[in-house]
Amino acid sequence: MNSTTDETRGGRPQKPGGKDHKKPTAEALRGAIQLGIGYSVGNMTSKPDRDVLMQDFYVVESVFLPSEGSNLTPAHHYPDFRFKNYAPLAFRYFRELFGIKPDDYLYSICKEPLIELSNPGASSSWFYLTSDDEFILKTVQHKEAEFLQKLLPGYYMNLNQNPRTLLPKFYGLYCIQCGGVNIRLVVMNNVLPRSLKMHYKYDLKGSTYKRRASRKEHAKPSPTFKDLDFQEMHEGLYFDADTYNALMKTLQRDCRVLESFKIMDYSLLLGIHVLDRKLRGRGGMGDSKRQGGQKVLYSTARESIQGDGKAAEPLPDADDETLGGIPAKHKDEKLLIFLGIIDILQSYRFIKKVEHSWKALVHDGDTVSVHRPNFYADRFLKFMGTTVFKKIHPLRGTSSRRKKNSIQLCRSASQEVLSTVKEESQEERRAQSLEIFDDTEAHSSQKPDVIPSSTGLNAAISAATMSSDSSLDDVKTEPQTDSEYRDDRRTSSSTLALEDSTLLASHSLASTPESGLDVYL
Repeated sequence: MNSTTDETRGGRPQKPGGKDHKKPTAEALRGAIQLGIGYSVGNMTSKPDRDVLMQDFYVVESVFLPSEGSNLTPAHHYPDFRFKNYAPLAFRYFRELFGIKPDDYLYSICKEPLIELSNPGASSSWFYLTSDDEFILKTVQHKEAEFLQKLLPGYYMNLNQNPRTLLPKFYGLYCIQCGGVNIRLVVMNNVLPRSLKMHYKYDLKGSTYKRRASRKEHAKPSPTFKDLDFQEMHEGLYFDADTYNALMKTLQRDCRVLESFKIMDYSLLLGIHVLDRKLRGRGGMGDSKRQGGQKVLYSTARESIQGDGKAAEPLPDADDETLGGIPAKHKDEKLLIFLGIIDILQSYRFIKKVEHSWKALVHDGDTVSVHRPNFYADRFLKFMGTTVFKKIHPLRGTSSRRKKNSIQLCRSASQEVLSTVKEESQEERRAQSLEIFDDTEAHSSQKPDVIPSSTGLNAAISAATMSSDSSLDDVKTEPQTDSEYRDDRRTSSSTLALEDSTLLASHSLASTPESGLDVYL
């Protein structure tokens, strides 16, 4: 990269003016981007396909495009500019890996004017969106572009192993030199579709230090909130167990990849669409999601977390009304979640180490966003897995309720049986008492040896019945003396005491607490 020319800070071109050069306007920049990409990618189609070699990651193709045109370049009405295409063969392989054909790539970027987006972040980058909603073009600083070049071999290896990822998908790295200004930009996948209104947007890092949207951000029509705002506005987003596990597994894998590259300070861009509000579209979408157009593989949130990580066809419902969003719930609301990891071009270099050390002196070092890559990844995953994303647990009480209902039915049936036994016992006691007192000559020759305890209700009732029957069968026919009459009265009293104890046992079991009845049952 040429470091002798003026550098923008990865941002928008300045207003016209300057000592030596006339810097491009925003409209001229967008036109130059489209013209340069169209020319360089078009030239790649004439080169034969081959395997990507290590040196291909460091190749830079450069072409000068004067406004009057040349033998190789078309004429245009923009200022003269030089266009650089970094690692063209490697990025062509990345585009093919995601099913992006050259014609479709050029159609998306060059057919319609690019749409300029606002930047909610702290960086000075600017964003441009293609009219079909497929690609985002982001300006980057010189150090970030240089870091991406160094990252490409490892990025290539990771995508080969796992194309399903929430990491940014880079489709091209370019540089425009115009009016003494270097403007570098990357082409990436678009995480948040415009055709579906995002009711909430979050930029989450897992940090709490100054992680609250400003008043200026709150005043925007579609503000981007941060970590502390999420904790105040949402109690977590709930997913079914399979979706939650797939999401967290993807995040863990991606964070370990970033940690291996010593990358930190990345964010999770989270968009939430509330289905119940039915606010679809923003109007004027033009050629958005053109009929019969290509669908980039693994580009949606749902595709990025599901599957076995091998190249496959897109999900059959990728083009439905959910636009690849992940179903979720918050309280009584049904949601669609769109997400992706962004801002990964921040390595833990010397300046970041100094920034963390300074912030740690003033604040709690564990809460600031700038941190060691391994600590940053662990804190990021913990925040996402416990605060942001939560699992819907299955209804554990289903079998318990059935068991409880069965126990209650058994208790009701038992109480009915006990009530019936009690009534029959009372009637039998009255009948036996009348027989004993009416037949003054009857005499019982046997006495109960043992009074049954309250724990054997059926045995007690049977014993009482048998004792009474045997007493009546053995009635004496001889006249009774006074002493025999008194013995007979005592025997009758003992029989009554036996029956009273039986009724007492019946009543005691009928009113026994539920725990005791469970043992009995």
